Amino acid sequence: MARSCRVLIVDDEILVRQGIKHLLHWEQEGFEIVGEASNGKDALEQIERTQPHIVITDIVMPVMGGAELTRVIKSKFPEIEVIILSSFGEFDYVRSTFQSGVADYILKPKLEAEQLLDILKRTARKIPSLKLEESNDDGSLSIKLVIDKLISGYEVDDDFKDTTAAFPYPSYILLGADLKQLPSKSKDQHTASQWMAKIAAELDSGLDHAVYYPVPTDPNMVLVLVNMDKSEWDRFTFIVRKLAAWTRNQQPEIGWTVGEAFSDLRQLGTNFRDGFLKINAYRFFLPTSNNLIVYGELPKRSEEVAKFNMTRFTEQMNRQQFEEAFQELLGYVQAASNHYQTDVFEFKSFLGNIIFNITIVLGRLELDMKNLEEAKYAYFKSIGEASHVSEAIRLLETFIQETNAVIKTKRSTGGNPNMTMLLDYIHEHYAEPLSLTEIAKHFHFNPSYLSSYFTSHNKEGFSEYLNKIRVEKAADLLKQDFASISEISGKVGYSDHSYFTKVFKKLTGISPSQYKKIHLNKKRN
Repeated sequence: MARSCRVLIVDDEILVRQGIKHLLHWEQEGFEIVGEASNGKDALEQIERTQPHIVITDIVMPVMGGAELTRVIKSKFPEIEVIILSSFGEFDYVRSTFQSGVADYILKPKLEAEQLLDILKRTARKIPSLKLEESNDDGSLSIKLVIDKLISGYEVDDDFKDTTAAFPYPSYILLGADLKQLPSKSKDQHTASQWMAKIAAELDSGLDHAVYYPVPTDPNMVLVLVNMDKSEWDRFTFIVRKLAAWTRNQQPEIGWTVGEAFSDLRQLGTNFRDGFLKINAYRFFLPTSNNLIVYGELPKRSEEVAKFNMTRFTEQMNRQQFEEAFQELLGYVQAASNHYQTDVFEFKSFLGNIIFNITIVLGRLELDMKNLEEAKYAYFKSIGEASHVSEAIRLLETFIQETNAVIKTKRSTGGNPNMTMLLDYIHEHYAEPLSLTEIAKHFHFNPSYLSSYFTSHNKEGFSEYLNKIRVEKAADLLKQDFASISEISGKVGYSDHSYFTKVFKKLTGISPSQYKKIHLNKKRN
């Protein structure tokens, strides 16, 4: 493809969206994920802003499902292609979307990287706007296409003859203006082109021995490849600092990034992915007043933060040492936030996991967790969308405040020692072939009475609770990659591997193999 194909992912399950995002090396294959949404209504708002070529959407979602979303897209945006995600029992819904003109559909249980990539490529070939002119009159690739291919990770050694005329100088550098944090009212489809024009005007008037080319990437990023003589470096940095100073006063939400200089055009893709994007991501942790990040002028690194002791935290929570547990947690989070090279995805995932674990542990302590259980998904979403570490930490602090209010209510009304005893027993013996009858026998309860008692005091049935604990433990083991999925199912108390897979997917939204793949890919990257 001549340029990146923009893709929007729509699914109400965040784990499914994360799974799809980590299934492919999108940029290397010529695709770019420009956004994600949790329902059709959110997706339509994203489409207006991100202008995707392809929408991958679940069929059954709250607020607006995939079938209705497809009809609206084909009515308002007929040039956009739609790929449907569905489960085995949803074919009637899928069939209705084909009447609206969907490009293809994929069964969620059979979603694999090779199949997804094949469908994406076949769909992209249908899109007229992607079928750009790929060569000059002499058969060599156009400069625009050379840049498109390189930035997407392709090698073009044999595809173009000579770039000396287009790039006559020895030094290359990427300059970017990040527009993501601009308020919606200050941003429209022309904003990026307006900033490109402003950058071009400054470079034209300030540099004598330089050429530059726009680089198509994220719609919210204005990226420019500057090719210049090394003698121009001081004037180039002066121009960038002037732009940054102006926006600091007029539009402080705009962030500027200057990457590492390189000497070979073929290094463009690597420089962008492994250098520029990482530097730009530091903005999440650096002070908001610092709207210019220049490679080579980064702040001094702080010391690495020791890994958070989740076992100790859980033990403190189980012993109801809440104040100590939360103080240590917030201390760790603050220390990690001061290390600007912390991976943003891992940091946000940690906060999400903490919130998940807190609700699990407190649920065992006979607390009324109904409101927090419902609110945690909103916290997951807000943390995932946080633009700065201070916003993410504020969300965690708010969650802890709500948690403390629940704990305070619990302490004023007293606990239930019988339920505490039952829940502790389940946590100690979850890996065994546990049943309600066996527990009733152990504690000298009538099985029927125990079933009713458990449900009325724990807000969920015995089987639901046991499955939740087992899946939580299995998820931890899957991240460690020391055993097969079949072995892990046995370690957490399931004798039937197929049943384990079914329960795991029901509770998390993805299969154990997909969950494992996501976390292994993240470790490798």
